[in-house]
Amino acid sequence: MKRLLRWIGIAAGVFLVALASIGALGASQPVSHEVSKSETFPLSATRLWELSLALFHRTNDGAYAIVEENPPHRFVTAIVDRSLPYGGTWTYEFAPSAAGTRLTITERGDVYNPFFRFVARFVMGSERSIHDYFAALHDAMHHDGSAES
Repeated sequence: MKRLLRWIGIAAGVFLVALASIGALGASQPVSHEVSKSETFPLSATRLWELSLALFHRTNDGAYAIVEENPPHRFVTAIVDRSLPYGGTWTYEFAPSAAGTRLTITERGDVYNPFFRFVARFVMGSERSIHDYFAALHDAMHHDGSAES
């Protein structure tokens, strides 16, 4: 029994040290960040704009809102739910290219909680939400037959 209690104590100590380390690493990361990524889609700006807005509306749980629109060149979304441990904006810019339309998304975010900063920096990566959005946009494009030849 004494041995079991000793192992439980060691495990609890390791857990607390790990938790403190995660908190310290997260606290050492800046609250604010900016990341931008571009991808070219074989669509007109108008069609890519329509798909992008449809995807935004389909995936929005009410925590986000469109705060600026200039069709089909640019729109900006922002987190409006102040109860979340993060906030920020995403700017979507549509530019013509030889292969279709180049979409650039710029995320300007704040992560208030050190544990969430740790996860955002060391687990998910700073471009994760943009990467996931581009993947979902490709899926939407192919599922509704929007790919232009």
